[in-house]
Amino acid sequence: MMTVYFKAFDVGWLRIEADDDAIVRIDYSDQAEPSDDMTPVVEQCIRELSEYFKGERQNFDVKLNPEAGGTDFQQSVWKELRKIPYGETISYKTLAERISGSNYSRAVANANGKNPISIIIPCHRVIASNHTLGGYTGGLDKKKLLLDIEGQ
Repeated sequence: MMTVYFKAFDVGWLRIEADDDAIVRIDYSDQAEPSDDMTPVVEQCIRELSEYFKGERQNFDVKLNPEAGGTDFQQSVWKELRKIPYGETISYKTLAERISGSNYSRAVANANGKNPISIIIPCHRVIASNHTLGGYTGGLDKKKLLLDIEGQ
């Protein structure tokens, strides 16, 4: 059974979607909508996100299931995103080279933008080669806030 829960954080409202035992999606939302009953996995996710926003958590333990959607290539990008350490950034080009050994920066940026589990799968840690923020599905103000929390 899928559960949808809305919660306000420092970056605004987040829509958290989970199956019976894993988070499958975290999206930004303009407003709260009625939420389902909170499940243990959603409760753990909210606790860990709260700790992250307070600067008390660098790694997440909540079980994730981003494989519920996406192409093989997108899933390889999302897997590689999880290897970027807290407080560090890399360029789209470097990320592309890690995945395919070539410069598929645009394809990586596209997959990055389709990341189903924002914040926990840290697509915000990927920046442009010229050290500007690049893009971010949630908006550059949110990307900057997340990087500021991590000391960047």
